[in-house]
Amino acid sequence: MSTVYIPTPLRRLTANQSKVDIAADNVGSALTALDEAYPGIGGRIFDDNGEVKRFINVFVNDDEIRTLQGLNTPVAESDRISIVPAMAGG
Repeated sequence: MSTVYIPTPLRRLTANQSKVDIAADNVGSALTALDEAYPGIGGRIFDDNGEVKRFINVFVNDDEIRTLQGLNTPVAESDRISIVPAMAGG
């Protein structure tokens, strides 16, 4: 199972878990499975078109999925999927 790392602002939706193990073939199915297990988290990650919101970055290991195959980026059991919301301020 891949491990999805949950950012602090979303942990209230995952019973305060900082990481969740998810069985999936690609990033999109992993995030969909995460939303099925923890309803409401998908609304924080996906836009109305089913794409990752522009201010959310998703990484597989150290690579941002937008530089790979997007939601179709394959994941293996040992991969880490990190959800990283953009920081604002200055």
